[in-house]
Amino acid sequence: MAIGQLIKDLRTARGWSQGRLASEVNAAFGTSLDREYVSRWERSKVTPGPFYLRCLSAALDVPLAVLEGEVNRRTSLSDVAATAIAPVVASDLLSVGFAARFQGGPSADEWEAKLATYGTEYMSMGAADIQRHISGELVVVQQQLDNPQLWSVASRLMTLYAKTFPGPDGSKAVNWYRMAAQAADQSGGDQARVWVRGRAAIALGYEGASLGVADVLADQAMAISDKPSLGLLNAIMGKAHAAAIRGDRATARHLISRGRRRVFDKAASYEQTSDYAVPWWRMNVFISLLAARLGDEGTAVAAQEAARRELPATLPRFATHLEMHRGLMLARSGDHTGGVAYAQAAMEALPPEKHSLTLRLLMSEVESV
Repeated sequence: MAIGQLIKDLRTARGWSQGRLASEVNAAFGTSLDREYVSRWERSKVTPGPFYLRCLSAALDVPLAVLEGEVNRRTSLSDVAATAIAPVVASDLLSVGFAARFQGGPSADEWEAKLATYGTEYMSMGAADIQRHISGELVVVQQQLDNPQLWSVASRLMTLYAKTFPGPDGSKAVNWYRMAAQAADQSGGDQARVWVRGRAAIALGYEGASLGVADVLADQAMAISDKPSLGLLNAIMGKAHAAAIRGDRATARHLISRGRRRVFDKAASYEQTSDYAVPWWRMNVFISLLAARLGDEGTAVAAQEAARRELPATLPRFATHLEMHRGLMLARSGDHTGGVAYAQAAMEALPPEKHSLTLRLLMSEVESV
């Protein structure tokens, strides 16, 4: 994707005209940008320089590294994957890749079974363990991208891999999410295209990171298909989180209602332990944080109680999420010290090996209220 198209996508996801984007930049940075210059960026007639990239990063809520990467992009999908997989030493990386090419690698059905296993493991394993496992799989599947089904497999693996890189900056995760979306497009299947974008949107929205990108991916998912699916549900709820964080209460509430009544009731999953499932307890985890961010304590508490009734005992990390949401509620109600202490106690009660980077981001959100 060219930098011009990315700027346009981020702008339209905010519902802004070119003139509005120019005004936002001017108000924040004292510049004299006009609509025509924004148009020239979007048509790739002019490339924004370092100063305006920083301005756009702040105005559109996207990591600077993502914009800079789009300007300086010189690598292919293979190059990025090879340089990003740190856990595998270079010689082993080359050996695994060529062996997969020579031997043909797993069949499509075997890959689907692997994905199901990783979807389950993601719910309880730490980010570092998931990253080590999936990095090797990406090397192998990269050698098999000769048919649409394996592009679909690759896109879903890349989405899980991206989930191991959350953080305040978010640029590494965002780059992987966007590559996953491109891979899903190569598959030609709407189900994968919607799921990958929706999963990225809920991940970024829940974490409160790169909200501009969360909006773009959610909008793309909703435009691809409005057929009820878990991917569409994730997209809607991710966009709701972005709206809640920005203080757009009306939009957030509308999206919550749409997700619950028009999508979840038709597409809910009854699996309990997979990242590819959204059972009732997990939907309530989404709603719990959304309500806490909106200051709707009654809804938040009801969602937390409903989630606890069905939450599997094998998933203590999600119980910690619910406790962190209570800490956020306390902090937002005015008891900042009590909220931070409550959230910190919840983190400390969870064994360190079960901690996730998402929980750490939640802790930072509570502290920053």
